[in-house]
Amino acid sequence: MSAERVPHRLPPRLTSFVGRKAELAGLAEAVRGGGLVTVVGPGGCGKTRLAAETAARQARTRPDGDRDGDWDGDWAGGWDGVWWVDLSDVADPAAVPGTLAAALGVLPAPAQAAAPALARQISDRRALICLDNCEHVLDAAAELVMELLRGCPDVAVLATSREPLGVPGETVWRVPPLSGDDAVALFEERSGGAPASARARAAVRTACARLDGIPLAIELAAAWSGTLSAEEILRGLDDRFALLVRGPRGVPARHQTLAASMAWSHDLLAEDDRVLFRRLGALCGGFTLATAREVCAFEPLDGAAVRDGLRRLVDKSLLVADTRGDPARFRMLETVHRYAAALLEASGETDRVRDRHLDAYLAFAEEAAPLLATDKDAWRAAVVPERDNLRAAVEHGLARPDAGRGRRLAAELAWLWHLDGRGHEGMDLLGRAVERGAGERTALQARLLTGLALVADTTRPISLDHDPAETALEISTALGDEAGACLARLLLAVGRFAFDLDAGQALAEAARDQARRIGEAFVADAATALTGIIAHLRDDHAAAVPLLEASVAGLTARGERGVASTALAFLASSVLYGGDPARARELAAEALTMARPLGGLHRVGLAGGVLATVEGTAGRLAEAHAVLEPMVRLLEGSDPPPFVPGLAHAMGRLRLWEGRPDEAAGWFRSEADWRDGATLADLTPQALTGLAEALHAAGDTGAATEICERALAVARHAGMPRMLADALERSALLTEDPARAEDLHHQALALRADHGLWLCCVPGLEALAALAARAGSFVEAARLLAACDRAREEMAYPRRHPGPGPADDLPALLREALGDDAHDAARAEGRALDLRDAVAYARRARGRRGRPSSGWDSLTPTERGVVRLAVEGLSNPEIGARLFMSRSTVKTHLSHVYAKLGVANRTELAALAGPLLTDA
Repeated sequence: MSAERVPHRLPPRLTSFVGRKAELAGLAEAVRGGGLVTVVGPGGCGKTRLAAETAARQARTRPDGDRDGDWDGDWAGGWDGVWWVDLSDVADPAAVPGTLAAALGVLPAPAQAAAPALARQISDRRALICLDNCEHVLDAAAELVMELLRGCPDVAVLATSREPLGVPGETVWRVPPLSGDDAVALFEERSGGAPASARARAAVRTACARLDGIPLAIELAAAWSGTLSAEEILRGLDDRFALLVRGPRGVPARHQTLAASMAWSHDLLAEDDRVLFRRLGALCGGFTLATAREVCAFEPLDGAAVRDGLRRLVDKSLLVADTRGDPARFRMLETVHRYAAALLEASGETDRVRDRHLDAYLAFAEEAAPLLATDKDAWRAAVVPERDNLRAAVEHGLARPDAGRGRRLAAELAWLWHLDGRGHEGMDLLGRAVERGAGERTALQARLLTGLALVADTTRPISLDHDPAETALEISTALGDEAGACLARLLLAVGRFAFDLDAGQALAEAARDQARRIGEAFVADAATALTGIIAHLRDDHAAAVPLLEASVAGLTARGERGVASTALAFLASSVLYGGDPARARELAAEALTMARPLGGLHRVGLAGGVLATVEGTAGRLAEAHAVLEPMVRLLEGSDPPPFVPGLAHAMGRLRLWEGRPDEAAGWFRSEADWRDGATLADLTPQALTGLAEALHAAGDTGAATEICERALAVARHAGMPRMLADALERSALLTEDPARAEDLHHQALALRADHGLWLCCVPGLEALAALAARAGSFVEAARLLAACDRAREEMAYPRRHPGPGPADDLPALLREALGDDAHDAARAEGRALDLRDAVAYARRARGRRGRPSSGWDSLTPTERGVVRLAVEGLSNPEIGARLFMSRSTVKTHLSHVYAKLGVANRTELAALAGPLLTDA
């Protein structure tokens, strides 16, 4: 692999690397040995710079700014990639695996199983992973590294920490002080050149020796070269060291020296800059000039003093400026930030500064809020870089006696937690914010409850003791807040439709109508998407496709990646079932591309599951695996597993297609795992039909029959024709009665044809071809099989995997039974039929083969079902709703029944059919 193709993420080099040739060689050799190498030393000793330089050379790239010209290209570590992860701003140890996952571009996992899930996702990589600044999250870093080393044989870890991680097999590489020459070279590099006089050069060398060769201390001292002479710098250090010698016993000398250097550097600041320095300790991660002014510009500082002070702090190496973006962002090194924060705590102005920090980020969030309605991508781009500051502000706000501002800020951030994969953090903070307002019937409490429902939707939908959206709807309605009410109603619909399609649809339509009336575009489009999803689940794809297309157009125009990707995924499924796998693949791939920047499992998982299903349907099993594998690794060992909609079904189908039914059954059963207290009885119709197929394929016909009966009942109750047809087809394959099997297959075929499920008709027709051959109708069987061959070719839908269909030897059996000429003629007639004509032929052929033209036995299974419901007293619309057909179709079936039975109306039908139905 060429240097240009080696993927890596390394920190930017804002200054040149000086010296340490021997250390670089030794550390590179240690890293090549694999395992964990921990670069250990006190703050400021150069751990990060040394590790970063080593990592850059291991990436086989000439480090930018290598002024020494000493890189010779011989540092090749053979890595597929080198990744750098800075943990200095990670306040929560549980976030360590997620931070690494983000750097590696893999999916994050819930905190309780994040480390093993991450290791599974990268187990096949040959990578060098660099974890910088581990000391404040030592246990979490150690646990992560152990999982990486256990599960990833070709991964090496280079860590930096003030103390070893304590992992078995760890190589502890202690950073030595800079040599005298290297220390002087660093001072001169940072000060802008060598001192002019011999006396000054001697002072520099003495100062470097007094600083024990600690790079940060030397850089802090060198930063004053433009203000003080070398002799003055040396005298300043003498005074500070004399003071620290009288400090606490037991503190390591280097820590004393660095503290002295930092304290001395701080003391030499002008008073205004000291004030600014400590106030900046309230800021987390990075910040902008504007934010620094809002937080720090109060007496004795004004905005100009903050601006000029930032420049001076950068000059003195107390602040790092990254000017590559607009606006520029500033940050403190971890050691410096801790020192500043400690000074702030000691200053007596902590509450005032942190209150201003809260006010600044509340104003920031409220100012950005309009983008949520017009460009959610732009909102994310603005808000995500401030995540650490926003969380710190919410924490401070909720801890105050008056939690109002913290609660307001938490309400503003619900979309951040909904979209970015850190939903558990959001649910915790929003839950605390709701508790701080327990009993309130205010607009703010309604917003917080709505936010909690929003975050739960993509995190763990069935994990709340109550439905916060319902309470939010009640409060918003009582307050006359229509915008809040329609969003709460939409989220209530999202929570309900998984259990009750009718209730979900009614709520979604009400939310859509209200949103259109008041101009809430997002709710209108999202509710349209939900009505399209419900139409999809009802297999009314003629209605679902235009609804989903319309919602996607509106959502994508405003950067609404989350809901738009989900709508695209369902649109892809509708197109697939309609018989166009190629177009379905395009849509599913677009859905996954749209979801990936969000990083969360919910949207990525749903889109990925659909794409994998489409790939598998088209026979591209390797491609399907490639889509699902990162998510599967993430799930393995997670307890409880994260909520990834559609993944269990997609993996179950893939295992079935591969002929691994036992594993498929496990995946279908796992659908219940993420739902607290759920059992197999709570599985969806889709999971139940898949489980029945897997059990049947595994040879457990008794269990398969039991599960299939439940699938039939659940699918009927839920009103899902495709699932009902699948369950009918599985029942047909399980029965040993050919006549019953044929009836069941025809019921399934009728449902599929009536709902445009043309892809699903193909295996059903193939099963009917096998039954026709079994009954001696060889011409019919040959025609059906040929028509299916044509349909599969036109759809690019290969018969490559196990599933309903003819036995492998059926074509040969038909040729033998008919003879070459008759067989070829029958196949030519079958290939002349398109799929719709083939379905119609199969339904007609059945009548010709054995059903009388009149009397009770002449009725088709569908007609019998219509009669049964008519005799029970159901109206035509009610019969249509029960059997998933239009009112006119019911009327047509009844007219056929009247003709076959010789009756004129429902009264005569009831008199004739009642006893027959009772006998049946």
